[in-house]
Amino acid sequence: MAEDVKPTRKNLMAIEDRIQLSERGHDTLEQKRDGLIMEFMDILDQAQDVRSELDANYQTAQEKINMARAMEGDVAVRGAAAALKEHPEITTQSKNIMGVVVPQIESSRVKKSLDQRGYGLLGSSARIDEAADAYEELLETIILAAEVETAMKKMLTEIETTKRRVNALEFKLLPELYENKEYIEQKLEEQEREEIFRLKKIKNKKEEEEKEEKEAEEAAAAAPADA
Repeated sequence: MAEDVKPTRKNLMAIEDRIQLSERGHDTLEQKRDGLIMEFMDILDQAQDVRSELDANYQTAQEKINMARAMEGDVAVRGAAAALKEHPEITTQSKNIMGVVVPQIESSRVKKSLDQRGYGLLGSSARIDEAADAYEELLETIILAAEVETAMKKMLTEIETTKRRVNALEFKLLPELYENKEYIEQKLEEQEREEIFRLKKIKNKKEEEEKEEKEAEEAAAAAPADA
């Protein structure tokens, strides 16, 4: 509360400094918030595209694996899957977007040639190959989706945090500082008026005393001398 602030010029200067600093911080955070929102919208568009691609690739993979099972049988499909020797490798790095650290996922050995799948040309069929192609494509899309979704969540969290800080400055701290500044200025003005009034009162009293003293001297000078 403003009443809890001691109305001194030193406190007034300190509050003015805090207001200046808080206003600069508020402007900086607003710029950061707006920049984060723009980056988030770009990532959101990318996420929507990836989700659509993920849905399409999932449907394709399901259709291909169902066709392979129907035509080649579950045993052949499971045998081809079990023959895989080189599994995909996932590595993660970080990148900075407007001060937000988001993951950058890289994959290797996801898509393979026929001879890299382990089951051999004679132990396979076109339908199993198509199913393998579809699932490799799906896996790459899943990896990309994981990167984009994680980045989007981190960006959204940072936006919410920045918005709370902007609102705290705009609707709580700065109004309180303005209120304290106004309170101190009013109190200092009151003190100044009271001081001026006190000084005037002292001056008037001094002038009255000087006047009375002068009148007494004049009266004494005008009085007849004693015989």
